[in-house]
Parts: sequence; structure tokens; C-alpha cells
Amino acid sequence: MTDFSEFTFNADGLIPAIAQQHDTGEVLMMAWMNQEALAETLATKRVCYYSRSRKALWRKGETSGQTQALIDLRLDCDGDTILLQVDQTGVACHTGRRNCFFRAARDGELAEIAKPEIAPAELYKE
Repeated sequence: MTDFSEFTFNADGLIPAIAQQHDTGEVLMMAWMNQEALAETLATKRVCYYSRSRKALWRKGETSGQTQALIDLRLDCDGDTILLQVDQTGVACHTGRRNCFFRAARDGELAEIAKPEIAPAELYKE
């Protein structure tokens, strides 16, 4: 696929991408993609995002080994959000948790509902 005319990128040339574990439906994370990351993901079937802080492509797992293999890519009805159904190897969150959504509203506060499965220093060999 090289025609991204149905994808609505924001003023910075980015589109939000939600990663979901393909077989369980677990929402793992949200990140951004530009056209280059999208094209690479479709070509390699290994998920690639765009890092806004580094201003560069971010190949999921390139430093941590926690990769995402693309199973299916879907575009929402407005064309402005991507759903990536993936096969996640290891944890998805840089904090060492399975997913990035480990805080939940409980009794008027945010409560941590999942502990890290691996220490970030071990994850990134710091």
C-alpha cells in the first residue's frame, strides 16, 4: 500500500495508532505514526512508530527486544486513527508493564492497577 489518501494525518504529519493484542483484545499502547512509519510497518509486518521526542522512526523493540508483529491494520471511520492488531513479544510499556494503561480512576483518584513485570533498567540494559 502506497496510497495513504484515506488516512487523515494531523498538521505535524502524524496519526494516532492504537496497538491491541490480536488474540485477547487487550489494548497495549497508543503511539504516533507518520507516512514513513506506516509504509515500513506494512512492508515489514514489524510495527514502526514515529517518536515525537526523538523526531525519528521508532521501531518497536529495537532497544528492548519487546517487539510487535503486525497481524492486521485497520483505519477508523473518520480516517484519523489506526488500530494495529499485533502479536506483542514481552511487555509493551517502557515502564516494564504489559500495557501502558496501568492507572485507573478509583474513588476519585488514579490508582496503579498493574505492577511492572520487568524493571525498566533491565529492559533497556541501563
